[in-house]
Amino acid sequence: MKYLHTTPPAAQYKIATGSKPSRQRTPAILLLLLGLAGLAGCSGSGVPEATETATPTGDIIVERDVAVPMRDGVILRANVYRPSASGGFPVLVYRTPYGKDAAAESYDTHLDAVARGYAVLLQDVRGRYTSDGLFVPYRSEGKDGYDTIEWAAAQSWSNGKVGTWGLSYPGAVQWLAALEFPPHLAAMAPAMTFSSPRNFFYMNGIFDMSWLPWIYMNIAPDARERLDLPGIRSSDEAEQTWSSVAAEYRNWLPLADLPYLRAEAPYYFEWLRHPPEDSWWDWAEVRGRYGDVSAAVLNLSGWYDDAYGSEGAVTNFNGLQQARKAGEQRGNHLLLGPWTHGVGATMSTQAGDIDFGAAAAIDYNDEILDFFDYYLRGTDNRYASDDPVRYFVMGENRWYGADQWPPAGARLESLYLGRAGSGLPGQGLLRQAETPASTDAPASSSFSADPEDPVLNPYATSGPHDYRSLGEREDLLNFDSQPLTQPLRVSGAIEAVVYASCDCRDFDLWVRVFDVHPDGRVINLMSPGNDVLRASYRQPEAGRQLIDPGTTYELRLENLLTGIRFELGHRIRIQVSASFAPHFSRNLQTGESEVDESASQRATISIHHAPQYPSVIRLPIVDVPSAVTLAN
Repeated sequence: MKYLHTTPPAAQYKIATGSKPSRQRTPAILLLLLGLAGLAGCSGSGVPEATETATPTGDIIVERDVAVPMRDGVILRANVYRPSASGGFPVLVYRTPYGKDAAAESYDTHLDAVARGYAVLLQDVRGRYTSDGLFVPYRSEGKDGYDTIEWAAAQSWSNGKVGTWGLSYPGAVQWLAALEFPPHLAAMAPAMTFSSPRNFFYMNGIFDMSWLPWIYMNIAPDARERLDLPGIRSSDEAEQTWSSVAAEYRNWLPLADLPYLRAEAPYYFEWLRHPPEDSWWDWAEVRGRYGDVSAAVLNLSGWYDDAYGSEGAVTNFNGLQQARKAGEQRGNHLLLGPWTHGVGATMSTQAGDIDFGAAAAIDYNDEILDFFDYYLRGTDNRYASDDPVRYFVMGENRWYGADQWPPAGARLESLYLGRAGSGLPGQGLLRQAETPASTDAPASSSFSADPEDPVLNPYATSGPHDYRSLGEREDLLNFDSQPLTQPLRVSGAIEAVVYASCDCRDFDLWVRVFDVHPDGRVINLMSPGNDVLRASYRQPEAGRQLIDPGTTYELRLENLLTGIRFELGHRIRIQVSASFAPHFSRNLQTGESEVDESASQRATISIHHAPQYPSVIRLPIVDVPSAVTLAN
């Protein structure tokens, strides 16, 4: 969802796509991810009255702008595509804030589905494009999704079995609807979406700044049209102008004082009023509610998906496994590939700077339609025999199957952060021994962090890139292993336990993992997000707890998700910093919140690696002989 970019780093935004790019077409507009925000207006606000027309197109009957009534009387509109043959068909529902007509023009999943014997409904969500009502991100999607699913099941062209699909926002609407327990929902394929608002609007206590460009480019133009407000009313024009305003929008402090988007997106400022521990967010919480979902589920994400997408797919899969009885678990699947965010990414062998080979690409349409064929039509296909988990191992560039996630049999390999006695400033070691061989090895490594001069991501696109240039900065630390003596396959969540202190009241800890190639390339393993933690949110269930200057705290990051084989001669690098802009809001390091304050302070952060403070990363190693070692 969040960091698929075509603009400079300051202009990063969320992208939401919901089906496979047409082989004949390219998207008319870039559909931005997340699907949160929209606010738009009600009927009579510039949206023409919709009419229903049934038009045979070859073997397809197309009904446009079909009125679908919601329980509160608001009318949502949909295009219906169905076979011209008589009879009832299983129905696939796709709900989007990005325009049902744009989706039909840009993607051909609906046409492939009709060719297989499905009726398909593409719907504008409440308050967007042809649908009436007010668009407030996600707030109505549970009930509206329920009503749409049940309406579709009751139509004369339906056999009563309904499936849903989509990616990002169109993926999230499926979970929110499923939690309402619609009786006719039999299968759903939510891709690249979240498990919790605490890991979506925020990430480990830090507000996600990619909402601003998402609103500016994708949501605000239609809101102005509906509300008859001045300003840009074209998403294309907004996309073109974002780079000229991005720095001002992103750097504005306090966050709550941003003077823009107040009429178009009042919900953005409401989000800022609610920290992640606030129970206000429970309306969008998926975790802990998996027992309410009886539908078959295909969870799909990528190693370079936006952080909430990979975490969401894994968390939702495991949550369903735990909530369901053994005999019911067959309807729960997890697919993890070497992809960035978006449907198009799943069909490409290339991500960022790396080509992962022919096996990396899937046919998205075939994948989800085979899933629906099995669970909605009873077709005997690969979903009858495939492992419930399929994951791609980068470097090895091949797929593996498993019964669970992480794969059974994984063993944890601990690598301890440290420095040799003669180590250069900023340069450390990853070693297998908990206690350093040298008695004069420093007990900690320190760096200075300035919120006004953060570490910047030099890349505007997500995916694997060469980050060797960051090694030259003085406001971060690098800890490198010795060259590997043989390949090391890591599949699962890398865990980092870091003991840190600061001469400040709060700071952000980034623990980024890299594959250092013999030719000098330093390649990241994941997109930003799961690798950062705000120190004051070290115990998220307890809410914000400021730190005492000079006190050492244990900070844990447990969702550094990846599947990779580190090759012979490569090194593993852990890079520690206090910032990695512009992805999340800045920590002022004063103890005050950037939502309400603007003054910041430079701080010195120390990473401890003495025996009593064994800062460590733990790698889940799969199918590697125990004799494999990392030289100290």
